[in-house]
Amino acid sequence: MPGPEGATAGVVMVAEVRMTVSANSTLRELQADFRNGSTLSMPIAGMIVWAVIGITALWLDDVAIAYMALYVMAGILPLAFILDLIQGKNLFSGGTENPLTKLFLISIVPIALTVPMIVSAAQTGDPVILVLGMAILAGVIWIPYGWAADDPIGLRHAVGRGLGCYAAYWFAPDTYAASAICAVVVAAYVYSLIFMRRT
Repeated sequence: MPGPEGATAGVVMVAEVRMTVSANSTLRELQADFRNGSTLSMPIAGMIVWAVIGITALWLDDVAIAYMALYVMAGILPLAFILDLIQGKNLFSGGTENPLTKLFLISIVPIALTVPMIVSAAQTGDPVILVLGMAILAGVIWIPYGWAADDPIGLRHAVGRGLGCYAAYWFAPDTYAASAICAVVVAAYVYSLIFMRRT
């Protein structure tokens, strides 16, 4: 059984892994803290949700799939929390004292503000436009994530996902357009999970 000195050593080890964010922290220190406080649960949850929508799109009509895509962002966060609970982790273990974490979380607001525009566009008669819009819009959050984590994968994910989704919408046969868009999103997640910085 470890004595008090063992407990102190354990505390020191934890302190080395998580830095204390202060007003004097450099940008590189803040970015390292942001990465260390992040888990892979959000991209994994996003990949799962979009895969389910894409597979379901093979059997359901476009209107049903459009509504699934509309609410996709609401399903990713709870699934990410569940995935972290299973692993004994905490999605936002780094807290919100890091200004980069705050920036990332605040970046969700402008994305949410554009959802009504996509819904309005879908009312023109093509429900797959809603799938396209939500697929691209949900990918925009990777831009502030990439900057906050000092990881170029964020911008690559957002741009590649957007261009790929447009290509899927324009060139896939109408019957498979929604599934093709979802396949692009899943591919973007797989790419990012493989290449994103861990530390």
